[in-house]
Amino acid sequence: MKIIALQEGNYIANSKKEFQLITENTTEMGLKMAIQPFVVITDNDVILLDFGLGFMNDGIPFIHEMLRKNNIGPEQITKILVSHLHKDHIEGIGYFENGNLVQNFPDATIYIQEREIDFALEQINNPSYVFEILNELKKLPNVELMNDDKGNITNEIFYEVSAGHTKFHQVFWIKADDEIVFYGADDLPQKIYWSMHVAYKTDFDGKRARESRKKWEQQAKDENWKVLFYHDMKMPVLEIFEQKMENVS
Repeated sequence: MKIIALQEGNYIANSKKEFQLITENTTEMGLKMAIQPFVVITDNDVILLDFGLGFMNDGIPFIHEMLRKNNIGPEQITKILVSHLHKDHIEGIGYFENGNLVQNFPDATIYIQEREIDFALEQINNPSYVFEILNELKKLPNVELMNDDKGNITNEIFYEVSAGHTKFHQVFWIKADDEIVFYGADDLPQKIYWSMHVAYKTDFDGKRARESRKKWEQQAKDENWKVLFYHDMKMPVLEIFEQKMENVS
C-alpha cells in the first residue's frame, strides 16, 4: 500500500468554527490543528479518507491541488470514506454553482453513515456543520448510505461506528499487502491522544472515545498498524513497528 497525506496546512479554528490558515502573522486565539485528508492506494482502489475543507484557489478546489501535487488526478479516486460530517471533513466534497452542488469527485463512490446524516441535520445551531451540503448528500447518485455498525466495504476495507466524536462517527481499516492502515478520524485525531487517556467535552461521547482509543492502542501494538492522524501538525502517519524499534534502541 501507498499512503499520502494531503496536507492542506495548519489552521486555527475559532468558537464559530471558522478556519484560518496559520501564518507567521497569525495572532488570533483558537484551536490549532492540521487539516490533512489521506489517500491510500492499493492494487484495487485509490481511496480518499475524508474531503478536507472546501477552499478554492483561483476557482480550483484545494483538494484537487493537493492531489495533483502528489501526481494523482481527481478522476483516479475510486472510493471516498467519510468518517463524519463536520465541515473540515466534508466541505471538500464540492462547491455550489447556481444553487447546484458541483461534486469534486463525481465518479467516486462515497461511503457515509446514513444515521450520521440524520444526526447532523438535527444540529440546527451547531456551526460545525454546513447544512447546504448536508441537504444534498442523500440525493447524490454516487453516495452509498451505510446503516450497519460494522462490516466491510470490500475484502480490503473495513469499518466500525465508533460513536465518540459524533453520534455515528465511523473509523476505517484498510488491509492489504500484509499491512493494516487505521484511520480513527476525530476519535483519534492526533498522536497525543494515544498517551492522554481522557474524555473530551467537545466529543458527543468522550468516555466512549477514550475507551476506544485505549483498545485501538493495544491492537495497533499487537498488529503493527500504520495509524493516520487527520489533525496532527507534526506526525500525519505513525508506523507502530518503527516506533517499537525506536523504543528498543
